[in-house]
Amino acid sequence: MDKTQARKDVKKFAAMRKPKAPEQTRAEILRAATEEFATRGLDGARIDAVAKRTQTTRAMIYYYFGSREGLYAAALEDAYRGIRDAERNLDLAHLSPPDAIRHLVSFTLDYYHAHPSFVALVIAENQSGGRHIRDVHSMRRLNASIIDTIDEVLIRGRREGTFREGFDAIDLHMNIAALGWFQIANRHTFGYVFRRDLTARAQIERSRALITDMVLRYVCSGPPAPPQAAAAGVRRKPS
Repeated sequence: MDKTQARKDVKKFAAMRKPKAPEQTRAEILRAATEEFATRGLDGARIDAVAKRTQTTRAMIYYYFGSREGLYAAALEDAYRGIRDAERNLDLAHLSPPDAIRHLVSFTLDYYHAHPSFVALVIAENQSGGRHIRDVHSMRRLNASIIDTIDEVLIRGRREGTFREGFDAIDLHMNIAALGWFQIANRHTFGYVFRRDLTARAQIERSRALITDMVLRYVCSGPPAPPQAAAAGVRRKPS
């Protein structure tokens, strides 16, 4: 065996060894994969690009995720888990129902702006007909938490006579997501056509206020109550 082949074998063996910080390495691969899949989709994404970003190898990526499809499914699951975990830190129980909705809408829009790759990745999955989300068996269970959260707020609001009937938590979640989603998914095309920069801070704040007002007028049985003083400072559950 010549020296060149020996070096190749050593590199191959090193690539297949489990790293010293496996959870950190896996998380770094997932972050890089999310960006790659969000930009290029499953078919256009390159595993070599993910390996380069994370200073790993194709062999190591396959060691963790098995295949390109396995990596994609893991990235999709991780993206949804990110927003659901962040929502669990929202402390809505101490807020009045209208203020809880205000806080939830504001959080959702801000999360989309801070994580455009999440929006892009989900768009890519929808463009593929949702073929791969069905392979993530925990997906429905993972996303049940946001519906439970909204449902609890709606129950309180209806008990107090603040919120009307005629819609459920899934309806509300879908419409909040749709209004916020547009700000990210169409910011380039809409911004160009109508000469409005959807990424400008003033525009983001204006859109947040308009969307919050629209959602509240939809859910409330009468004119929405003004925000309570307690809601001025956003409180979160201790992590």
